[in-house]
Amino acid sequence: MNLLYDHVVVGGIAEALNAKIYGNGTQTLVLSHGYGTDQSVWHYLVPCLAFYFKVVVFDLVFAPNVNPILYDPHKYSSFSGYSTDLIDLLDELKLKNTIYIGHSMSAMIGCLAAIKRPELFQHLVLLGGSPRYLNSKGYDGGFERAQVEVLLKSMEQNFSGWIQSYAPTAISVNNTEAIAEFESTLGRMNPKTAISVAKTVYLSDMRHILPHVKVPCSIIQSRKDPVVPLFVPHYMETKIGGGANIRILETEGHFPQLTAYYLLMKALENIIVIGR
Repeated sequence: MNLLYDHVVVGGIAEALNAKIYGNGTQTLVLSHGYGTDQSVWHYLVPCLAFYFKVVVFDLVFAPNVNPILYDPHKYSSFSGYSTDLIDLLDELKLKNTIYIGHSMSAMIGCLAAIKRPELFQHLVLLGGSPRYLNSKGYDGGFERAQVEVLLKSMEQNFSGWIQSYAPTAISVNNTEAIAEFESTLGRMNPKTAISVAKTVYLSDMRHILPHVKVPCSIIQSRKDPVVPLFVPHYMETKIGGGANIRILETEGHFPQLTAYYLLMKALENIIVIGR
C-alpha cells in the first residue's frame, strides 16, 4: 500500500495476525479478508477509507504471512475459532462500536462475532458472503455436493494446477493483475491448510445464526458472482434479525475490491460515510 500506517501493533494476537492501523478518524473500520487472500486484498480501498476512519487490517490465521504453527485444524474446523480470534483482536485493541467489513467467509465470521459480542460492532458490511454454499431444498447456494467434492479432490491431487483454474474463475473478469494477486496469495498457502479451510467454508451451514444477528447489516454483492448466486443476499436480507439492506454492484466476480473498487468504494461511501 502506498500509505504510511500509524503503527504496526506489537504483542498478542494483534501481532500474530499482523494487525496494522491506518488513519486517525474517530470511528474505527475493521477489514477482514476471505479465503485464499490476506490483508493486501484491500490495498485499493484503504487509502480512501483512511481519510474518514481509523482503519484496522489484519490477516486471518491461514494467511501465508501468519506463522503456520498457529493454524489448528480442530479449532478452525468451524467459523467459531475465527470469530473468537476477531473478538480477541478487538478486545486487545480496546475497540467497540466498530464498522466491520467482512469479505466472503469473513462475512459469517463477523456475524458470529456480533452474536457473541454485539457491543463490539455498530454495523456489519457483508461483502460477497454466504451462510451456505451447497444447494438444498428451496435454497440456491451455488454448488452441488458433487461439485465441491471434485473441487477438493482437484486441490488434493494438483494444488498448483487447481490454483491456475480457480483464480481466473473467481476473479471472472479479464483482469490479469487481479488474477495474479489472487494466485500469489492462494499459492503461498500451505496446501494442507488451504484444503482444510476450503472444507470448512464450502461445507458450512450458518443459516441458523442469521436470525440471531441483531447488529444492522449491509449486504454488498456483485451482479454475477461465480461463488455466491444472487439468491443468497436476498435470502440473507430476509433472515438477518437486526435488519439488512442490499447493494448490488453492476460487475462480475467474487473480488470487487480488486476488480471494481471504484463501484465498491461508492457503495461504501453511501453506507458508512454518508449513511444512506
